[in-house]
Amino acid sequence: MKTSLIILATLISGAFSAATAQGQPQRKPFVTDTPMTHDPVMAYEDSTYHLFATGHGIQHLTSKDLKSWTVMPQPVMTVIPKWAHDSVPGFTNHVWAPDIIRWHGRWWMAYSCSTFGENTSAIGLLSSEKLAFPIWNDEGCIVASQRKRDQWNAIDPCFVIDKEKDEPWLVWGSFWDGIQMVRLDTTMHIAKGEKPRTIARRYPENYKAAEPNPTSKFAGTNAIEAPFIFRHGDYYYLFVSWDYCCRGSKSTYRVAVGRSKNVSGPYLDRNGKDMLQGGGTIVIEGDKKDFEAAGHCAAYNFNGDDIFICHGYSTKHNGAAILILRHIEWTADGWPSIRL
Repeated sequence: MKTSLIILATLISGAFSAATAQGQPQRKPFVTDTPMTHDPVMAYEDSTYHLFATGHGIQHLTSKDLKSWTVMPQPVMTVIPKWAHDSVPGFTNHVWAPDIIRWHGRWWMAYSCSTFGENTSAIGLLSSEKLAFPIWNDEGCIVASQRKRDQWNAIDPCFVIDKEKDEPWLVWGSFWDGIQMVRLDTTMHIAKGEKPRTIARRYPENYKAAEPNPTSKFAGTNAIEAPFIFRHGDYYYLFVSWDYCCRGSKSTYRVAVGRSKNVSGPYLDRNGKDMLQGGGTIVIEGDKKDFEAAGHCAAYNFNGDDIFICHGYSTKHNGAAILILRHIEWTADGWPSIRL
């Protein structure tokens, strides 16, 4: 059942006002040129850039120039739907890795409900007609995974539209058997008869890594996650993050890419190796000067300019994750080049 989250937001806003009257501080927006953020995605509407990221209820920032960012005090989700708590025991309100897309006159936002290192997870869906003062409708669950049932993890969603057929698809995944993909219907839920399939792995299937996973005893060593597909020219480009995030200065995140002329793949790297068998061409990684590591990316064309964003573990900020925003340059043979 759809729920207009704005109604609950109004009630909570009243609670904030009451708390302020009782002497508790009221949260206010603030401006920064160095946003601390994890897993950023972006959207553009009415001359304003909107950035959404992992956080309590999904972090929201806005900018007019991509340099100065206003951190909004109110998250996207002030109330977490009951189905999310029922689907993912232990999940509270720290919502991971959203994605957002404009399609058929609406904004659609997918988001991740999970607990660290486990694959009992769910990807939820919100929709709204606009981003300024939005009314976000709860559209339920797109896909869920369960420990011992599924060999994939339902987090890190990304929407992509097949331009030739005007069909939406969803990619997602983290560790286990890697990156999954499935076709959606016009409600942005899995189309009838469709089933997820693996399209990218960190290593070939059945590969035995020398070192164990330092972050989870359940996830295995297939250290690939955070897919994002970007259309440029005749190709769809699949960006993925390799290795380990969320360890501050010990993080080893980096971004690899492959491409395909078909949205459903196969995605091959610059040397022609299939990403399903561990292929991928590195496009950005830590330089050990400004950033120890960088990953969980997104890419866009805004006003004719191709933009790449991700979070990087900053050496200056003791390994804190901050926003990286760069322009994409393209090689003569059509591969993205990104300078850290």
